[in-house]
Amino acid sequence: MQIDLNSDLGEGFGPWAMGDDAAILGCVTSANIACGGHASDPDTMVATLLLAQAKGVRVGAHPGYADPLGFGRRVIPMSEAQIERMVAVQIGALMGAAAVAGVQIAYVKAHGALANLAAANRGVADAIARATRALSRDLALLAISGTELEAAAEAAGLASFSEVFADRAYQANGQLVPRDQPGAMITDADAATQRLLHLLETGEMPVLGGGHVKLRAQSICVHGDSPHAVAMAQSIRQGLAAAGVKLAAFV
Repeated sequence: MQIDLNSDLGEGFGPWAMGDDAAILGCVTSANIACGGHASDPDTMVATLLLAQAKGVRVGAHPGYADPLGFGRRVIPMSEAQIERMVAVQIGALMGAAAVAGVQIAYVKAHGALANLAAANRGVADAIARATRALSRDLALLAISGTELEAAAEAAGLASFSEVFADRAYQANGQLVPRDQPGAMITDADAATQRLLHLLETGEMPVLGGGHVKLRAQSICVHGDSPHAVAMAQSIRQGLAAAGVKLAAFV
C-alpha cells in the first residue's frame, strides 16, 4: 500500500513565519505552497519552493481567498468568474516564483474556505478546475475526497487525486466539521494515526458523533500552521511505515 502525505506550507508573510516548514518538509512527500492570497509573498514562495526541492518534496499551488486577516478561512462573496480569475492569478504567481527557483509545480489544492465551498458547490468547483486548466492541462487537482471538486476536475479533463485530513473531524456527508464546532480539530497524534490506518484498511472514515463514511484516499493532509503539526506529521509517518504503508508523492 502506498499513500502521499501533504501539508500546507509557505504561509508566512515577510518576517512573520507560520509553522515550522523545514521540520514538516522532513516528514511529508508533497507541499501545498501558498500563492499570495491568504498568505505568502514572492520571497516566501521562492524560499519555500527551494526548501521543498532540497528535501525532495513535490510542490503544488495552494490558492485561497485573498483574505490574509482571516487566513483564507472566511467565505468572501464572489461570482464564479471572479473566483476563476483569482485562482488563475494565484497559481500563475507561484508558477512565476517556481520559474525563478527552477522548480516544477505539479498540482493545485484549494485552501480553507474556498476548498470547503468547492466541496459542496459545483459552480465554484468548476471555476477552480477551469482556472487550473487555463494555466496548464498538466496540472493535477488535489481535492477533498468524495466532493464536487473531484467531479469538476474529472469533467475538465484534469488528473484528480483524493485527500483526507489527519487533523480534522468528518461529518456523515464526507465533508469536514466546521472549525468553530466542538471536536472539529484532532490534536492527539496517536488517535489521528489509528484513524488513518483504519481508513486505509477499510475505506471508512470515522464520523464525529459515531458511524463511518466511505472515502477514498491518495493523500493525507496535516495542517502546517497548527501547534501540533510537526508531532502529528512525525507520528503519522512513523505509524504508516510501521504498518507497511509506503509514503510517496501522488504525482
